[in-house]
Amino acid sequence: MRSDIQPNERSFTTKEVAEKVGIATPTVRKYGQILERNGYEFLKDRDRRIFVQSDIDALIAVRDTDKPLDDTAKELVAEQKERLAGTSPTDITDIALADTYDALPDNPEQLKETLLFLAKEVAAAREMNVQLAEGMTQLKTTVSRLQQDHHVISSAIGNSAQKTHAKIEKLTEQQKSNYETLLEQEKEKSERLEFELQSLREEQEKEWRSQNDFNKRLEAALQKREGGLSKIFSIFKK
Repeated sequence: MRSDIQPNERSFTTKEVAEKVGIATPTVRKYGQILERNGYEFLKDRDRRIFVQSDIDALIAVRDTDKPLDDTAKELVAEQKERLAGTSPTDITDIALADTYDALPDNPEQLKETLLFLAKEVAAAREMNVQLAEGMTQLKTTVSRLQQDHHVISSAIGNSAQKTHAKIEKLTEQQKSNYETLLEQEKEKSERLEFELQSLREEQEKEWRSQNDFNKRLEAALQKREGGLSKIFSIFKK
């Protein structure tokens, strides 16, 4: 139980705190949750927080901090504990709840104003829910488009890879065919050259035999002629 409340200290509604601090009512609740999470103690009526001036100062400190919110909250909790440690439990006093949001006003105009305020809060919450739903729809649409783009890109890459592979296979087959054609052409040239060489050898051998026969006949004729001349010379020697 907090013991730092001044006698008849006034309490404030969430709306009043939001106006005094200059933040939205959901932000007041958010900062309150951060403070409580780190050990800050609020006065409460059931589940509702009751704000006093020291709580407003704490919310302003959270709003204006340059540090992480939890770090600032821990510092404020430490300050509150020091303040509570220096206050005697006998000093506990009641706070003025006459102006809080917990008691419904008897004045119909005030009641109307309160209900109007609550209606606006509900409308704002509904509008926020609608915006969140629209944001989720847009996010789903974006994710779906990204998935489609990924599928298209993957398909394009796959098709390109298949085309490239087909081109490589075609070029390889063409090179193989060209190589076989050139090999066959070279083989035919080699066979023709071998045939021509064999023909030249046969012609040369034929020519050689013909020349050899001619030489033999010439030699025989010469020998025969030499024999006749020898007989003629022998007559003159006698």
